Amino acid sequence: MAVTPLFLKGLAIGLVIAVPAGPVGLLCVHRTLLQGALIGLVSGLGAATADGVYGAVAALGLTGVARFLLSYQDYLRLFGGAFLLVLGLRVLRRPPAAAAADSDGGLLHAFASCFVLTLTNPATILAFVAIFAGIGVVGAGDGYGEVISLMAGVFVGSAMWWLALSGLVAALRGHVTSRLMAWIHRASGAILVGFGGGVLASIVVW
Repeated sequence: MAVTPLFLKGLAIGLVIAVPAGPVGLLCVHRTLLQGALIGLVSGLGAATADGVYGAVAALGLTGVARFLLSYQDYLRLFGGAFLLVLGLRVLRRPPAAAAADSDGGLLHAFASCFVLTLTNPATILAFVAIFAGIGVVGAGDGYGEVISLMAGVFVGSAMWWLALSGLVAALRGHVTSRLMAWIHRASGAILVGFGGGVLASIVVW
């Protein structure tokens, strides 16, 4: 695929969307530390794929799909919050050595869990719409070729972030002592539980 201006804009958008990753970023770091760079990268690619799906919905102007997802966002967030709670509790229940040895389904699980978790935040569609409007690409998807170029850029930009993050954490992995690893492991579990609880509490409050 040729590098077009739309592809480059998509690449920048992918980076902007991916960097403030919240619990997905934490999962990527945690899995990279325990199981290696490949697991961490594939986790990130799951999130990048979900971002690509929502970006495509926004770029194609599928307002019916967007409205449907946003109308059910509380249910999606409920699922996402519960999912985070389960992930966090599973982390807290297992010592680092056991978690590292247990691949939890390997690459497929790593990809699917972050893909699903990212999809539970349909408000990402609104972020894409705002960004597309801000840089003047809304309506550029009159042709499917333009949409494909734009979304390929979004995916590549997001994947670049996850590659950099997992690579950096993997480079530091050998310098992490077992004691520090245990602390990071427990803290990750607690933070995931906190994220999940926060999501569920926000649904009740609002």
